[in-house]
Amino acid sequence: MRLAVLSDIHGNLTALNVVLNDLAANGPFDVTWCLGDLAAFGPRPLECVDVIRRLAETDEGKTFKVIGGNTDRYLIGGERLRVGAAQDEAELKRLAGELQTRDTMLNWSMGALDWENYKFLRTILRRELATNVPGYGVVLGFHAVPGDDEAFLTDSTPDELVADIMLDREGRLGIGGHTHRQLNRLAGGWHIVNPGAWDYPSTAPALRSTRSCRSRTARYRSICAISPTTSTRWWKMRVMSVIRTRTGSQANYGPTVNPCHVHSSFLTIFPATHTLAY
Repeated sequence: MRLAVLSDIHGNLTALNVVLNDLAANGPFDVTWCLGDLAAFGPRPLECVDVIRRLAETDEGKTFKVIGGNTDRYLIGGERLRVGAAQDEAELKRLAGELQTRDTMLNWSMGALDWENYKFLRTILRRELATNVPGYGVVLGFHAVPGDDEAFLTDSTPDELVADIMLDREGRLGIGGHTHRQLNRLAGGWHIVNPGAWDYPSTAPALRSTRSCRSRTARYRSICAISPTTSTRWWKMRVMSVIRTRTGSQANYGPTVNPCHVHSSFLTIFPATHTLAY
């Protein structure tokens, strides 16, 4: 089975088109998953949601499946991420400015949607994806963590907390977005993968080791292959980061505090009898 995953589009139509071209060039795929955060904060929220909606409707969601993220939910009913109270006057001023900027962006993104695409966002909230791969097991897709589209699962999350997060789910491989950081770890009886994003050069392994690519318009995708290995009960995943850079003005990536992005991952899941040469 070949599974393509993209997540956190955030209204960036330029990056979305690049990723969709990558899908076409590296396909075909049995199924493509989009893990949410389609519109908020970027310059083309309507266009991005419309593209994803049309892809999902092409074959009634059989090969292109979509779920919503936390910022999609914020655009539907005005919900917002809760923040802690300020502890001093300086923090109060900073927090007030940050919240005003955040709410201005979200309100503008919401106002840019038309009724058809607003309705579509409303239907994909608080959902998860799952597929049972013969010879491998169940693969889950979620925005942040199962049952919570705002939580963070990173390489520093304790194993026992990962086990607790995944406790009421059955499966072997879990794929999420939300954090915009690469993740490839075994924990709590699960293999957890996050393809990452380019706008965190201090934490993204590919960009941290490639200082020449610290462009505000750089991004990468991860190509992943999963195959059996005799040295462990887990199947082995190889992740190869590919740096991609673009020239152009910052306006291509939207009038936001942090430039928008799309991150994607291509996974090939082989049956247990298949061997893969590295």
